[in-house]
Amino acid sequence: MALAGAVAAGPASTTGAGTSSSHREPARTEIRSIDGTNVVFQYDRPVPSFETWRQDNDYREYRDLDGTWRFRFGDDGVDPREIGVEEGWYRSEYDDSDWNDVAVPLPWDLHETPGFDTYDGDYFGEGTAHRDGYAWYRRSVDVPDSWNGAAVELVFLAAFYSARVYVNGELVGEHEGGHTPFALDVGDHLEPGAENELAVRVYRREWFEDEESASEPEGITGDSELPNAPVDWWPYAGLTRDVYLEATDPVTASKLLVDAADGEVTMRAVVYNAGDEPGTRTVEFDPGTGTGGETATEELEIEAGETRVVETTVEIPDASAWSAASPTTYEATVTLSDADDTTVRDGLSTTYGMRSVTIEDGVLQINGEPVYLKGFNWHEETGASGRSVDESGYDALLDRVREANANFLRNSHYNRHPYVYEYTDEHGLYVMDEADNMWVSAEQQEAQLEYGLSWALAVTTAWNQYNRPSVVMWCTQNESSTEETDVYREWLEEMKDGVDAVDGQNRPVTWATFESHDPSFDLADVVGFNEYYGYFWGENEELSGTLDRLSSEYPDTPILITENGTWSHAPRDGDAGSPYESGTEAWQARNFHEHWVQAASDERADNVVGYTFWALKDYKTREGYNRFDANAVSTMGTMDWGDSDLETHVVYDTIRDAYGAYPDLTDFEIGDDGEETDESESGESDDGRDGGGGDDDGGTADDTADDSVPGFGVLGGATALAGTAYLLERNTTERTK
Repeated sequence: MALAGAVAAGPASTTGAGTSSSHREPARTEIRSIDGTNVVFQYDRPVPSFETWRQDNDYREYRDLDGTWRFRFGDDGVDPREIGVEEGWYRSEYDDSDWNDVAVPLPWDLHETPGFDTYDGDYFGEGTAHRDGYAWYRRSVDVPDSWNGAAVELVFLAAFYSARVYVNGELVGEHEGGHTPFALDVGDHLEPGAENELAVRVYRREWFEDEESASEPEGITGDSELPNAPVDWWPYAGLTRDVYLEATDPVTASKLLVDAADGEVTMRAVVYNAGDEPGTRTVEFDPGTGTGGETATEELEIEAGETRVVETTVEIPDASAWSAASPTTYEATVTLSDADDTTVRDGLSTTYGMRSVTIEDGVLQINGEPVYLKGFNWHEETGASGRSVDESGYDALLDRVREANANFLRNSHYNRHPYVYEYTDEHGLYVMDEADNMWVSAEQQEAQLEYGLSWALAVTTAWNQYNRPSVVMWCTQNESSTEETDVYREWLEEMKDGVDAVDGQNRPVTWATFESHDPSFDLADVVGFNEYYGYFWGENEELSGTLDRLSSEYPDTPILITENGTWSHAPRDGDAGSPYESGTEAWQARNFHEHWVQAASDERADNVVGYTFWALKDYKTREGYNRFDANAVSTMGTMDWGDSDLETHVVYDTIRDAYGAYPDLTDFEIGDDGEETDESESGESDDGRDGGGGDDDGGTADDTADDSVPGFGVLGGATALAGTAYLLERNTTERTK
């Protein structure tokens, strides 16, 4: 890599239509129109590609910052006086020799928490998993002489919940949003040829009062934080994903946007000049091996501090379409060369697929063909590593999704590590990517219209995953309050408008509501709703009527069940001699069956386009109603909370056979005794997947309404009743949780 020139500190000189200047979130996220393309900016610079996370770009240099960092909590874990700032823990000369050595990436929850990966409730409340407030990280890094004059970004793939970052004692930036990557310009703050000191203060707010002693602790609501109060997942804290330094030529390709369909590809390079001098570059585009496309070149003149977008369109006659059944991907590359001596100064590659997402007469279509989504919700975690999952951990979990004959994942309720999108692109899983807006109250919706974090999270979701062929839908929020209808609609419209402005592929935008009479359905491209008939309210058989009503009210809009499921916290076969006792695994499987046969029935209108089970795997949660004395593990999954074995529950086999048999709804059974049976036949799904066979559980579609089964079709057990009371209260009053 050739690095030359000095780096300027000024902002990009080109401005255009963007966000309101009243938005106050720390990254100051904006959309600016650059050469006819809407570009997302943070910290006055275009948000870069995070596909370089493997640090293998031949045109750039890296320093991998994963590994050992020094660590300590603030005073009593909460640091109410910000003692770290007062005592100068960020200064280069500060002596941190008595701090602890910890691994990064890894949530501080896993530092010293006995039994965290178990279901043993005796451990709940112990260890660093329950330390909130401020914590500090420090480490040294040698910066080579060759970086003198380079543009250098310090990249965090995630820091939960918020981070304040120092380099050699100087504050370089702050970020808020615990699952979204960010990059800070640190070139002017580093000393090439010397050892440099990094310090990061990470903050996780207290979620509960008297958490360790209260069985139903009182949630603490926030002002601007998202989530702004306790929600139904575990808030893993700290530096939870990869950290690295990336050095580039001052004139750098920040992002390569690729749109491919109908045998041609448009490539747009977002080029930023971080230097203090103008530059001239030859920009060369390559659509990738196997496409049959030719390279194309354009000449670029760019001023100091300026951002430009260079665009070209070429035919790709040999390219095949991407779909779940045939996930063919290609690699597009852009290089920037000196116009005088043709030396390549920078380059950037991205994975893409030739794929279209459209809605015709209310039917969701991929490449012009209708698709039915058979999916899972899931959380990104393991008991040993929390959110800091490695590739083998992702492979083990996502392989189970494909083995269950699913073709769809909802990334509930936040963005994932870049590797997840690489997996879904390569292996063929449709993805709904979701912004970190969950259970947002009416008061907080109004606050976010000024603060702008909700909008920023939605917009960066679309920007960061722009090229991913597997991402076919955006979700901006989950189960937020509808109490103040005007505020709610304005909040949703602002986020949707931002996503639409960024996404040139026009993927549908939706949100997952907690009710089927949501006052915003007319704004959504897809009506997404979470339904728990027969468990949190009503009876199982009411689902058909709700789907038919929604299909009639919104005939031109796809209808998607974004959640449905139950807990299975009782012994596998029950305590009362019946495998279908409320809360058993067989009861959970049968509940799925009741809902699936209604959602997937050919009696439904064509605009009912999918079903998404909650959840793929048991998961940790700090939400009080969902504990069950199981060490804060929610047992709504199809697999155990454990790390390596991923032992499946009865419902996993039922889902596998149901999804595999689709569109046939009679090709699988639920055994009367709850034991696994072997009576189903292999099926072929509508997207060409092997339906699979093997063991299954359950009765046929003809006997799903058997009211003689104890606890079936009604709320059963103290656990379900407690959960129902909580959710009904949250849904009918101003939400503080």
